[in-house]
Formats: sequence, C-alpha cells, structure tokens
Amino acid sequence: MQSSNRSRIAAVLSLLVLSSSSIRADVRADEKTKVEFGGMLGRMMSLFGGKAAREGVTSVVAVKGDRKATVSDTTGQIVDLAEEKIYDLDMRRKTYKVTTFAELRRRMEEAEKKAQDDAKKSDEAKDQAPAPADNNLEVDFDVKETGQKKAIDGFDTREVVMTITLREKGKTLEQSGGMVMTSDMWLAPRVAAMNDIAAFDQRYFEKLYGPMVAGASAEEMAAAMALYPLLKPGMARLRAEGTKLDGTPILTTLTFDSVKSAEQVAAEQKARADENKPNASGGVGGLVGGLARRAAQKKMEGDVKPRTTVMTGTNEVLKIAATVAAADVAIPAGFRESK
Repeated sequence: MQSSNRSRIAAVLSLLVLSSSSIRADVRADEKTKVEFGGMLGRMMSLFGGKAAREGVTSVVAVKGDRKATVSDTTGQIVDLAEEKIYDLDMRRKTYKVTTFAELRRRMEEAEKKAQDDAKKSDEAKDQAPAPADNNLEVDFDVKETGQKKAIDGFDTREVVMTITLREKGKTLEQSGGMVMTSDMWLAPRVAAMNDIAAFDQRYFEKLYGPMVAGASAEEMAAAMALYPLLKPGMARLRAEGTKLDGTPILTTLTFDSVKSAEQVAAEQKARADENKPNASGGVGGLVGGLARRAAQKKMEGDVKPRTTVMTGTNEVLKIAATVAAADVAIPAGFRESK
C-alpha cells in the first residue's frame, strides 16, 4: 500500500489550514506524554521501554523561530528546520549527538523495512485487515461536543471527541475492515501562542515525514506503521482536523483501533476450529478428551475479536508561557558533542 502518497497529500492540506490560522509567536509549555502500544509492539516496549514507557515523560517544549526544543530530566532534543538537523541531548552526561534529516530518513526507512519483514513472519500480521489501495480509501470524520466540562491544571476545559474511520470505499467498516482513530480532547479557550507548536510540528512532518505522535520515537512509529499502514494517513488527517477546532487541547487521549472484516473474523474462527478438531477415539477417555477440546475450541473462537487497540497516547499541557529565550532552544552551556 502506498501510504506515503496519501501522507504527502494530507500534509499539504494540513499546511493550508495552518497557514490561515496559525500565529507566528514564541511559546514554551510544560507537557506530560505517554504512549502505549498494543500487541507485539506493546510487549516489546514494556520489556525494554523502562520507567518512561510505563509512566510517561514530563518535559518542557519550547519553540522559537525555526527551532524546537523538548527537554526532560534525562534526555532532550532540539530540531532545527533551517539546518535540517536534530540534536539529541543526554542531560546526565552533558553530551549531544547530531543527526541530519537525511540520515534520520534513512534510519526510518530501514526500521520500516525491517518491521515489514518481521511482520510478514509474525502471526499478528496475518490478523490485520488488508489495507485498501490509495484510490480506494474512504475516510469518515465525526466530531462531537459531549457537554462535559472540568478544570485541568488551572484551565477551564470542555470535552470534544473526534473520530476518524478509514475503510474501503463502498463498504462498511465491518465489511472491509480498516482503522478507527479516536481523539478525546479537553479544550481550553484558544491560546494563540500554542498554534506555533502545531505549526512547527507540521513543518517538520512536511520536511521529514516523521513521527506524528508525541512521545513515540521515529523507530517505534516506523514499526507501528509497517504493521498498520493506515496509521500514517489517519494521523495526518487527525492533525489536520485538530487545527480547525475552537480551543487549545490541554489533555488529549488518542486511541488507534485496527478492525478486521467479518470475513476475516470468520476465517480465523474456522482456522482455529480446524486446529482443534478431536481425533477419532473411543471410550471414556476419548469422550472426556473430546469435551475438553470442544471447551477449549469454544474459548478460542470467542477470543477472535474484530477490534484491536494498536496504540494509545496521552498528552497533557501542564503550563504555558509566551516568552522564550534563545537559550531555551540552544544546546546547554558545557555540553560536548559525542561522535
């Protein structure tokens, strides 16, 4: 599936929206992000992701001109769009590494190819609904004001739920399978300066086609998109539609669900049933064994679920400031480059 073509189109549409609504202003925000992957990716992240993967990361995000810095207690990253370079900071060792956009693109392509190869060998890949071709993809969009309100981190917010469904054209989601993305947002009255973070992220995406979920690395997103190709166009559409909402997201929960077709669910149930057919045998032992196998078969058939949560991400804005010093987006004094 040529998801890159759709992502380029979505990025252009997003930029058109941003160019008419964003305000060029410096901004600094304290944020907490957490990303959880489901299935095979989730098991890997829980084993190797450490405390950050389990509890999330609190960081300071600052944008000034063509630079964006994201810094936590242990790590940091500075993205320079003019230089097309990324500076990864080790806050404990006081060192940094430099990666060009070209090098990162190469790494992402390698990570995606490796993930695709691994996915072909895994049983989990066989469980995914086939992705529609570029010219046969239908996107349904829905946004609802729930009427719920609450105070979060000193901001008065209201709840808005945005849902994007990707499916094969001319078929229902149940018929073709696909993906459902839900963004549950608590919006404060619009903070104009926060538009600059969204604008920067979209410019970065246009240059790099990089990760679209805060808190996930390029390698993690490459692996996720290899296993679930509809992630990329879906995330681009979410970002584009999000800029049209009246308000600034303070707390956002993104949920990505992969949906199997009815035909695929039926085929899996049949395959599991065939695997657990009892062998011909007589006597009480054969009867008991047959009953046990049928009970196991019934349980396994019930385990075939049409919808699987691929990824859940949360982002919370703790504090916002409209003043940014040059030092906020610069390599800290005393840091040395690590080759």
